[in-house]
Amino acid sequence: MKFDITLVMPELGQLAIILALFLQSLAKPRTGESVAAMAANTRWVPLAAAAGLVLAALSLEASGSLFWEVYQIDGLSQFFKFAVALGFAIAVLNASTQPTLAPDQRADYLMLLSLSALGLMLLASAVELITIYLALEISSYSLYALIPLRGKDPRAAEAGIKYILFGAAATALALFGLAFILAGQHSSFLAVLTGKTWSWAGSPLGLVGLTLFMGGFFYKLALFPFHFWAPDVYDGASNETAAYAATLPKLGAVVILIRLAAMLKPGLQVTTVLAVLGAASMTFGNLAALTQQDIKRMLGYSSVAHAGYIMVGLVAVSAGGLAAAGFYSLVYVLMNLTCFWVICRLSGDGRNLKLNDLNGLYRQDPWLAFVLAVAALSLVGLPPTAGFMGKLFLLSAAWNRGYDWLVIVAAVNTAISIYYYLNLIRHAYTVEAEGGSAVIRAGGSFWGGVLAALLLVLGALPAPVFKWAEAAGKQLMP
Repeated sequence: MKFDITLVMPELGQLAIILALFLQSLAKPRTGESVAAMAANTRWVPLAAAAGLVLAALSLEASGSLFWEVYQIDGLSQFFKFAVALGFAIAVLNASTQPTLAPDQRADYLMLLSLSALGLMLLASAVELITIYLALEISSYSLYALIPLRGKDPRAAEAGIKYILFGAAATALALFGLAFILAGQHSSFLAVLTGKTWSWAGSPLGLVGLTLFMGGFFYKLALFPFHFWAPDVYDGASNETAAYAATLPKLGAVVILIRLAAMLKPGLQVTTVLAVLGAASMTFGNLAALTQQDIKRMLGYSSVAHAGYIMVGLVAVSAGGLAAAGFYSLVYVLMNLTCFWVICRLSGDGRNLKLNDLNGLYRQDPWLAFVLAVAALSLVGLPPTAGFMGKLFLLSAAWNRGYDWLVIVAAVNTAISIYYYLNLIRHAYTVEAEGGSAVIRAGGSFWGGVLAALLLVLGALPAPVFKWAEAAGKQLMP
């Protein structure tokens, strides 16, 4: 095996951040060191994450395989590594002033975030089932420790327990599926499995195994009926942790589901299962979100609905469908991080926000109100935002692929979601605040504006990014 270090530059950059934070977490605070000084010691991390984003951008054209063909560097892996690096840079910038975290825990907190992001990058290139499972666990274990870190809030402990228990169940499901695939198809390499039969008549054991293995990633994606953890975990975790847990882990799930979906064909039993789960996830998530007053719980159920939208691209089983799923997952990360950015800026004390807390935001901070409006419109899927183009690509790819009914269900659910997303804008712009105003953290408007600009630019000029995702999809399905 010939090892080419240039193929893994994004991973090495992420590993360097982890090692630096690990050494920093081992160092004891100096005598008399102030709380502000301890917090300032980690301000280099957003800059390092930005450098990691540059490394990922420079590695976009890399290609090759490592470690005896279990680690593939291709267009799909580099697309998702860039998405992970971008999301990680936004997440650590958002978490740099987390109010519910003790200053002496910041290095540990950011190290765990970095370790999870590294696991997601490994997932992007893993093309062998055991390697995929190990990368999944690397990305998950650190989140088990992150979720409960919210001061002494009992809801955080409850959220951590639920996340661990559901994660353990999903892991067991994936391992059972892996065993069935090995027994039925006699290989764990995706390149070999692509040529196998995935029908009930041809390989019932392999079909059951593939469905179970996918179930482990349905949990990360919060797809119905593997979604029960999402609203409670988002509600109990700190705002900054919820922003990460609601976005980046889904990239790891989507990239693996794309690779697995590339082995299928429209009309297969497992493809129909994906379509049914997608329709159920969209419908349940949107209907449950309608009644929520807590913004994070609303976004939790919203994530269930968006997982269903991603299924629309996967069941198309075409290069365009897989590209649409990849593009939409990137857009979803940006949309949600933008929305959480506003939440974190408005919650100066780290508390959970209700819809009424947005009242009068246009008077208190017009720019943050505008950022929230752009994020909400994009989550709905209205022009001229990236969310509109993402849904357009998904629905166009799935039409005339045997699942036209799923496209109709997605369109109806988009109409349903208009109510609760535009409710955010209604509270921010048309309802006056009563009593005292929320304490807004300084310095959030500029970066919030950058995120809103990204959503608008991707809505107006999606072609460069989508063509990149489409080229990756064509590598899997020429």
